[in-house]
Amino acid sequence: MNVKIQSVHFDADKKLIAFIEERVDKLAHYYDGIISSDVTLRLDKSDDSANKIAEIRLHIPGNDLFAKKQCKSFEEAVDMSLGALKTQVKKHKEKIKGL
Repeated sequence: MNVKIQSVHFDADKKLIAFIEERVDKLAHYYDGIISSDVTLRLDKSDDSANKIAEIRLHIPGNDLFAKKQCKSFEEAVDMSLGALKTQVKKHKEKIKGL
């Protein structure tokens, strides 16, 4: 699966990029119809410590699945987004099997 990572107004380090690619690739275990994914990392301008935002869009045949989470670290935000996407992928797969 093609994973495109974009960091807005900062440069993501290699460890973070490798972490994201590894975690996103695991979604293919649940549904092999995923074409590609777009990951956007952004820093919120608020003074709150939970100012890291991760947005993940999965491109699948028919439509896209999307999750956005805001946490204290990018790793946590990515994990939470992927958890939400895992649920969406499973529901989508069941929907397709039902047709």
